Amino acid sequence: MDGLVIGLDLCDAYTQISCSENDKVWSLPTVICRKKSEDQWAAGEDAYGMNLTGEGVIADKLVSLAGRNGAVTIGDTAYSGQELLERFLKLALQQPMKECRTERIRQMVVTLPDVDSRIMDCLLYCADYLGIPRNHFHVISHGESFLYYVLGQKKEVWSNLVGLFELSQNGLRYYEMKIQRGIRQSTVLSDYEILEDKVRLDILDTETGAGKMDGILCTHGERLLSRKLFSSILLTGRGFDKPSWAVDFMKLICRRRKVYGESNLFVKGAACKAKDNLAEESEFPYVMICEGRLKSAVSLEVMHNEKPTQLVIAASGDSWYEAKSTLEFILDNQKELVFQIQPLDSRKRTEVRVPLEGFPERPNKTTRIQLKVGFVNENTMAVMIQDKGFGELFPASDCVIRREITI
Repeated sequence: MDGLVIGLDLCDAYTQISCSENDKVWSLPTVICRKKSEDQWAAGEDAYGMNLTGEGVIADKLVSLAGRNGAVTIGDTAYSGQELLERFLKLALQQPMKECRTERIRQMVVTLPDVDSRIMDCLLYCADYLGIPRNHFHVISHGESFLYYVLGQKKEVWSNLVGLFELSQNGLRYYEMKIQRGIRQSTVLSDYEILEDKVRLDILDTETGAGKMDGILCTHGERLLSRKLFSSILLTGRGFDKPSWAVDFMKLICRRRKVYGESNLFVKGAACKAKDNLAEESEFPYVMICEGRLKSAVSLEVMHNEKPTQLVIAASGDSWYEAKSTLEFILDNQKELVFQIQPLDSRKRTEVRVPLEGFPERPNKTTRIQLKVGFVNENTMAVMIQDKGFGELFPASDCVIRREITI
């Protein structure tokens, strides 16, 4: 089937696009500009050019703008962050489509430095605007892109711990990946730490600024890497495009370790994920635990064939944003719902009881309930329990219970 399989790294400062069909990466600043006198738009470097000539008005930081429901006024028209992001993505995709000679997108995975429900909602509307079916469009974190990129390399790169330092307009961040090997299935975990929230990359152009950043990296590196066995250390971000300025840091991380630089790591990881989404059988048979995925399994205690059993509602490693379900049950002498929260460490299993307070009193097995489950984030589950009655004999009431459960 024809069509592009795309990974897209979307940040406030820049956007990168990679197609699984080739190794080329397209990169452009995340800015958009509209001409003052007419409805003509440009993105990236073309937007800067239009703005410099005085022909247009520019808008930047489009991800943050859309995430906070902001707006920009150009001429007499106010454009929401959502509209600007939609227009920008459409323009950004024109060059890959032109070079690959197709306008159809078969699968697309967008990766973000930080994921939250507001920007993920915005991106789903962007998919609608671009004509991409929602089941062919996914949003993941940089942490998850990191996992897919690393697991796509030779095993010698990830047989032990893998560390990743990112130095970019997103700041200075450190990611770490490890594998817990199991009898049936292995679990791959990654976590990250923001080491420096805001970094001006232009300080690397001066000897004093570069020396200061080298010292900061060494301090963090000694703390994070000591007494650990690493298969490899990766470097990404524009700050590491030419890492020769980080003399002491490079000496530190290269000591008995393999070090690799990859400026396009996150977008290539997203493209790898997009390609894997189309495979009949995944090339990555692991439970992935990282930002954007659930760290605990959630199940509900139910009766099946007159025996108590656990009905899994969400599994460890599921995308919290996509883990949504609607279930219906008939109550059998039950006054509460009992949820089991099972982290990776089985010793930390917890139980959460939700009383069915306010539900009408009826004979046993004559109350049907509907349970809707979704997730506010990877640590919070939202449940809604609604009384659906039992046919014409026992009409539904207006009773609804809403709870947020920490998992």
